[in-house]
Amino acid sequence: MRSAAVTITGVRDAVVSVGSPMRNAYVSFSTMTCSVIAVEARRGDRQFFGFGYTSNGRYAQSGLLRDRFIPRLLAADPAALADEAGDNLDPRAMRRIVMADEKPGGHGERSVAVGGLEMAIWDLAAKVAGEPGHVFIARRYGEPAPVDAVNVYAAGGYYQPDAASDQLRHELRRYLDLGYAVVKMKIGGATLAVDLKRIDAAVGEAATTGGSVAVDANGAFDLGTALAYGRALSERPVRWFEEPVDPLDYHGLAEVAAAVTVPLATGENLFSLPDVRNLLRFGGMDPRTAILQMDAVLGYGLAEYRDMIDAGKAFGWSRSQFVPHGGNHLNLAATAAFGLGACEVYPTKFQPFGVVDARTRVDDGRLRLPDIPGLGLERRADLMAAMRGVLD
Repeated sequence: MRSAAVTITGVRDAVVSVGSPMRNAYVSFSTMTCSVIAVEARRGDRQFFGFGYTSNGRYAQSGLLRDRFIPRLLAADPAALADEAGDNLDPRAMRRIVMADEKPGGHGERSVAVGGLEMAIWDLAAKVAGEPGHVFIARRYGEPAPVDAVNVYAAGGYYQPDAASDQLRHELRRYLDLGYAVVKMKIGGATLAVDLKRIDAAVGEAATTGGSVAVDANGAFDLGTALAYGRALSERPVRWFEEPVDPLDYHGLAEVAAAVTVPLATGENLFSLPDVRNLLRFGGMDPRTAILQMDAVLGYGLAEYRDMIDAGKAFGWSRSQFVPHGGNHLNLAATAAFGLGACEVYPTKFQPFGVVDARTRVDDGRLRLPDIPGLGLERRADLMAAMRGVLD
């Protein structure tokens, strides 16, 4: 007997603060917010909830969600969201539905709203299927059965009001002691001389465990500054140099790539397939060593992200060079489902929004995927307290 169809009965969102007295080279996070989203659905007499939240670094998307995207989703014919069997949702269909009457281009903020909403749909559909999110995603895309643990790296090293090199070393030591093999720190918020002292302190700390350090300029440098940093970093065992110039300055990025030997990384602030294609065409990065950091939750969701992966293949990029930004549950699941190189996580920052906290241990840099239906948000009580607050 065929199972009943799934019908979305409600969508709610709320704005939650993730503010903290820290900064990178470009922005302060003192007033940072994110959107949390809950989608309610029924199949027969069973009720399901899917949860999503927007990745860090972009503010909450409440206006876009409430005025445009949630109303379009609720007004859609349930059949337009159904999978082929008709007994579950196909999250890949959501992008087309909610983007009706939206012009091309202008991806900066609406892509974040759509990505957060789609995350909740993936969580919901995986729960209906009774499968962990990474298993459900792999099956939807015809991928082999995914691994149950993936490489992760610990992001932190922000500029604090009273931060010094010894405090940075203490923070990174905390991550290394938790089992991370790669840790990332911020640069560009001080002079080159000061940053090099910070980098050398971090590299020295990581070397005690055989770990490595990546550095992130958050797109704050002009070309001359990026080249100066890049040449200095090429003399140090730095894992990668992230966003040396503005994310859309492909010509500048290509000049940096031609002048330095340290591997480059970028992509977290590219939110659409056309932007990623331009990066691959004109960014000049070496596909053997460079890292692509697009974030599904910032970039219209997993359907668009999979298109980015396929574009990378067409330009000669291996999936091992894809390392999603953001440390959120959807990107972790995608890393496992698609066999990507690694995923970023935040052990101490932007809490409780992420897959790990300051007590989560990893095994030689590998994190085990949640083994419950959905994306696994329920495994963190503090996160679910924030998510369920949307329903009150």
